[in-house]
Order: sequence, then C-alpha cells, then structure tokens
Amino acid sequence: MNVISVSTQEELEACFSIRIKVFVEEQKVPSELELDEYDASPEASHHILLVDGDKPVATGRWKIYEEGTAKLQRIAVLKEYRSGGIGRLLMQALEDNAREAGMEEAVLDGQLYAEGFYQRLGYRTVSEEPFLDADILHVRMVKSLKRD
Repeated sequence: MNVISVSTQEELEACFSIRIKVFVEEQKVPSELELDEYDASPEASHHILLVDGDKPVATGRWKIYEEGTAKLQRIAVLKEYRSGGIGRLLMQALEDNAREAGMEEAVLDGQLYAEGFYQRLGYRTVSEEPFLDADILHVRMVKSLKRD
C-alpha cells in the first residue's frame, strides 16, 4: 500500500473518485455537498491518498481548524478495502501529516456507525448528542496528536 501526500491535480482527482463512490453513490450524499473550497487544488487542504498497486483505494483530508488543531474530513475507504487495516493506515497517515505540520490535536465529525472505529484509534466523543450532516448522523470526536 502506497501512502501519498497529494501534490498534483491527478492525485486529487483520484481522491475525488473514491469520495464520489463512497459518499455520493453508496451513501447518497448529494454531489453538490461533497466537493467544496478545500478541494479547489492540492494546496487548498492536506489530502492523503492510499494506492494499492495503481488503484486508488482510500482518501482523507485535513485542514487547520484552529491554532494547533487539525480537522480531519472526507475520510473514505472503498467498500472492498474496508478490512485488513486500511482505515487505520489512512488515519495514521492523516495524523502523521498533521503532526508534521505542527498540529497538536485532531478533531473530526465521524459518522455515528464508525464511532467505535475512531474510539479504538484513541478518539473520544465530545458532542453531547449525535447531529445530522448531509442527512447522516455524526459525532464530534477529538484526539491529542502529541507524542508521549
């Protein structure tokens, strides 16, 4: 599995193709909600792409949420790759990339069904109640990125 810190438009388009399959086609998120200003270019946010051979299989991005805090977003793994640790590898790559940029904490709005996955990676739920985003229940979660 190759981990790529996205730097080209071609790599960014590969991220979009995964997100369209997962969020728009599979989860029925309206396509106009999927892409935003943080997708305008490889420099608009920090995108990570996982490639199996030459096949893009997982992606996520992060942006600065507030000083020292990265907001992880658009975390997507193709259905046929949702086992064997690909999600864990993607999260580690996002966290490492944010840590290298000086971030000390990560925050994410995870889909409710994935809350346990994120908890196993060290995230704690901070929202009092689940909330809707794109008509899907989410919870706000945080994790320290500081090394012990």
